[in-house]
Amino acid sequence: MVEEFKTFALKGNVVDLAVGVIIGAAFSRIVSSLVEDVFTPLIGLVTGGLDFTNYFIALSPEVTATTLAEAREQGAVIAYGSFLTAAINFLIVALVLFFVIRGINRLRARQEEEVAAAPTPPAEPEIPADVKLLAEIRDILAGGGEKISRTGPESH
Repeated sequence: MVEEFKTFALKGNVVDLAVGVIIGAAFSRIVSSLVEDVFTPLIGLVTGGLDFTNYFIALSPEVTATTLAEAREQGAVIAYGSFLTAAINFLIVALVLFFVIRGINRLRARQEEEVAAAPTPPAEPEIPADVKLLAEIRDILAGGGEKISRTGPESH
């Protein structure tokens, strides 16, 4: 059972998947930082300091706070600002991934064009059957005078 698990765990697909997950986690942190540290402040600047994270709807009259963190302590709230922020983050991640995949596809297409443009060796011309037969006869005669035997109804 240990050997079977080792075989499974060390297969190429499992290792590739693990590398992909690790790179994905690192890429996620980069994108999160890009969204939180670059795009969110820019959106706030364009919208006049608008910050979606503190937008909420109180579900009970006991909630009187003006920030989401305080409102959650006081009671139930619908944090639609957090949802808007998550939706914006998703759109930015999707846009970044679109550009990454688009670049990869262009590189692949360029590589395929280079392979297709590479010169192919010229095809050997088709040799007619009678010429092939004559070449074989020549090779047999030149190979030491081997006797050619003819088979068929005429040979006796």
